[in-house]
Amino acid sequence: MATTTRTRILTLDIVRGVAVMGILAMNIYAFGLPLGAYFNPTVYGGDSGINLATWFVDYVLVDGKMRGLFSILFGASALLVVERAMAKEKSPAFTHYSRMLWLFAFGMIHYWFIWWGDILALYAMSGLFLFLWRKNSAKVLRNWGIALLTIMTLFGLVQMGGLMAVMSNPSMMPADEYADLMEQMQVMKVFMGTDTSGVAAEIARHKGDYAGIMDWRFNEHRWKMLGFSAQGLPMSIGIMLIGMWLFRNGFLTGAWESARYKKVAMWCLGIGSLGSALLAYYIMSSDFSFGAMALAMTANGPFQIVSAVGWAALIILFAKKGMDGALATRLAAAGRMAFTNYLGTSIVMTTIFYGYGLNQYAEYERFALNIFVIGMWIAILLWSKPWLERFHYGPLEWLWRSLARLKPQPMLKRQAPALEAA
Repeated sequence: MATTTRTRILTLDIVRGVAVMGILAMNIYAFGLPLGAYFNPTVYGGDSGINLATWFVDYVLVDGKMRGLFSILFGASALLVVERAMAKEKSPAFTHYSRMLWLFAFGMIHYWFIWWGDILALYAMSGLFLFLWRKNSAKVLRNWGIALLTIMTLFGLVQMGGLMAVMSNPSMMPADEYADLMEQMQVMKVFMGTDTSGVAAEIARHKGDYAGIMDWRFNEHRWKMLGFSAQGLPMSIGIMLIGMWLFRNGFLTGAWESARYKKVAMWCLGIGSLGSALLAYYIMSSDFSFGAMALAMTANGPFQIVSAVGWAALIILFAKKGMDGALATRLAAAGRMAFTNYLGTSIVMTTIFYGYGLNQYAEYERFALNIFVIGMWIAILLWSKPWLERFHYGPLEWLWRSLARLKPQPMLKRQAPALEAA
C-alpha cells in the first residue's frame, strides 16, 4: 500500500520514539545499580520474587531488543539522509561523514563527562562504513546484513565454546597464554556480575563527588570504551544494514499492507521471545554461572534482532491505525528529538543516582527502579511535542545539524518554513 511522504516520516519517527524510550527500560539498571547487575540480578537489586521476575521479563522482551531497534533506525536514518543529500545535489559523502564525525565527538563527551554507557561513539564508528552500501538494492543490503550477523554469531559461539573448554582444562594452552586469557576473562566476569569483588568500591565511587567519578572514567578508563566498541563493530554494522534494508523495501516507512506487518510481528516476536525465554531459563537453572551467561549472551544476539524487527512491525501496525492520534504524535515528536532525549535521559538519571546529585545509587531494588523509567517516559512525551511546535529541531539535533553543515540552522519556526525531519 502506498503512503504519503508525511506518513513515512511519521512512521519512522514513531518507531524511533518508542526505541529511545525503550532503551531506558534496560539502561536504568546501569544508571542505578552496579555494572554487573545489568545482566545478573544476583549482584545487586534483588534476585528473587518480583525482582527476579522483572529480570526475566526484561531479558525476554527488552534486553537488546530496544537497542537493536534503535540501531535499525540509525541505519535507516543514515540512508535517508544520504538519499536526501543526493536528491538536493549536495555532496552525500560530506553530509554523511560530517554527521558521523560530530556524532563521535558527542559520544566521547557523553562517555567522559556524563555516563559510561554511551552508544553514540559506536554508532558513529559503524556509520563510517555504512556509506559503502548507500547505492545497494534492498536485496543486497539484506544479504550483507544477515551474512555479517550470522558470521559474527557463529564466530562468537565457537569462541565461547573454546573458552569454556580451556577453562575446564588449562593444560590445553601454555601457562603464560592461559594467564593472559584469564586476565581478559576477569573483565568479562566483572561485566557479567560473576565477580563481585569490586561492587563495594563501585558503589562508593558513584556515591562520591564528580571529581572521583571523572578520575576513574577520564583518567583510568579514557579509551576503554573504544576498545569494546571496536569489538562490536561487525554486529553493529550488520544490524544497521538490516535497518537500511527495511527502509529501502518500505517496511519502516509504513508502505506495507497491515496484514504483512501483523504476520511479521507475530512470527518475529514469537520466535525471538521464545529463544530468549529458553536462554533465560538456562541462565537461571545454572544459578547465573559465568559459562551460561557468556554462552547465552552470544546465542541471544539473533533472537534480539528478530524480536527488534517484530517490535518495529507491531509499532508500525498500531501507528498506521492512529497516525494522527495523541499518543502517536507525541511518540513521533519524541523520535524526532531522539538525540536530545537520549542524552537528556543520561543527564537526568545520573543527576538522580550519582553522589553529586540526589545520591540514589544502589538505593532501589530492580523492580522499583522502573518508577524512574515511567517518570522519564512521561517527561519525554510531555515536553517533546510542545518544543517542536515552536522549534524546527530539538536542542541537540539543532546543534548537531549546525555543526555538520558548518552553519547555524534556522531554529524558531517563524524564521523559516518547517523542514522535514531527518
